[in-house]
Amino acid sequence: MKIRCGVVAATASLIAGTAFAQSNVTLYGVADAGIEYLSNAPSASNGSNLVRMSSGNMSTSRWGLRGSEDLGGGLKAVFELESGFSLDTAVLSSSPRLFDRAALVGLGSKYGLVTLGRQTTPIYDVGLQLDPMGFAPRYSLYRSDDIIAGRADNAVKYRGTFGGLTATALYSFSRTGGGEIPGNFKVDRNIGISLMYETGGLAVGAVYDEFRGSTVATDERKDRRALVGASYAFGPAKAFLGYRWFNGNAGTLAASGANLYWAGLRYSMTPALSLTGAAYYTDTRNSSADPLMFVASADYAFSKRTDVYMNVAYARNKNGSQLGLNGYNSLSGAPTSVAPGKNQVGAVIGVRHKF
Repeated sequence: MKIRCGVVAATASLIAGTAFAQSNVTLYGVADAGIEYLSNAPSASNGSNLVRMSSGNMSTSRWGLRGSEDLGGGLKAVFELESGFSLDTAVLSSSPRLFDRAALVGLGSKYGLVTLGRQTTPIYDVGLQLDPMGFAPRYSLYRSDDIIAGRADNAVKYRGTFGGLTATALYSFSRTGGGEIPGNFKVDRNIGISLMYETGGLAVGAVYDEFRGSTVATDERKDRRALVGASYAFGPAKAFLGYRWFNGNAGTLAASGANLYWAGLRYSMTPALSLTGAAYYTDTRNSSADPLMFVASADYAFSKRTDVYMNVAYARNKNGSQLGLNGYNSLSGAPTSVAPGKNQVGAVIGVRHKF
């Protein structure tokens, strides 16, 4: 009886402590897959048509855990673990990483949130809000510069919202996870800072991002990006306009410097059906190899969790540029998404479920 009473008392104490702490953990995710058609995909005969199943077309397929605990006095603890995967093959998006999209812990108060771990960069946070296609993995802003959709390992990040203004700052000791080097604080370092202001239907953002080469031999090399843009919602429509400046020699873009411009419009035909049109233009400095990408998207929501979509796009390459609808010629030597010097037409139709 004493043992039973002790167990009951301990259980009651645990429940009371949990209630006081107000802890919560949420399992969430996205399952997104479809069928994609691409013209001029790389092949033995230079370029051929390709039909394939593709995962992560409107949103990256992923699952994650996030939680928080009320510590009292306005202080809270948070964590997040998020893993991306290919729905068509069940392979991790970034093997051998399990939580390639996020792995962080932090503390927050009315003065802001400080998190530590692998997390999105400020240029990601701002770019996501200012891209008409919302960073859709197929045919969107970051396909012209995938660093815009960046994440950094070993990062300390601050985010604070005061009225309509959100300020974000990030410092990464080693962006790619290669490890910090004793006596050298430059190798693989990443810094970023952004401001986002929202009032009514208007949102305006500005961000600066810089990182160093990933080895001791390249620690003086740096890539710098600045991004500014705005969106404005009026009635059932929302317009987008943006610009990204780049200069550097750390190797994340083939050109020594380039300007990227974009504009788009999203329109809600009905509460369930939305249409989006966008254009992305890259102006490569000291070169006429300036590609242009057009995208049109239709999305129909059966519910808040389930929708079907169709995206159609066209990439026009000029004077040797090589922008495919799924990105540039890979700097890492991976297969390209378009045959050299060719234009590309693409279409994808699929279904997405959020849980």
